[in-house]
Amino acid sequence: MPFTIQKPMRFGDCDLTGIAYHPAYLSMLVDVNEAMFASFGVTWKELMFERHLGLPSVKMNIEFKKPAVYGDVLEFNVHVRKIGKSSLDLYTVVTANGDVLWTIEQLIVMTSTKDHKSHPWPDDCREGLSRYLHPELTQ
Repeated sequence: MPFTIQKPMRFGDCDLTGIAYHPAYLSMLVDVNEAMFASFGVTWKELMFERHLGLPSVKMNIEFKKPAVYGDVLEFNVHVRKIGKSSLDLYTVVTANGDVLWTIEQLIVMTSTKDHKSHPWPDDCREGLSRYLHPELTQ
């Protein structure tokens, strides 16, 4: 099963025509990824300020299919395609009202915030992420 969460399309996330301002999508995606980690008991605050670990995105491929409009409730379905030594391959499908609005392929790398070099996944993160693992979605 993917990690699933809903987020409303708020007025501040839209342009003057009432459709989603696409940079707002990336901010939402960060919130969704943070919520996924919290779902298995690991907060980003703990990762960053206690463990000195970061989660930068190093690659994104976004395909916009249909615009979201103010008032839509977006459903984010995050699939973990692969957990590497320090990398995380995600595929997220965003829908509203039964329509796919956008998809994103995202590669995240666990890094040390002290030297900004890759760092192996801690066991609790690897275990938590494994519950959302869907390797069949790998291209």
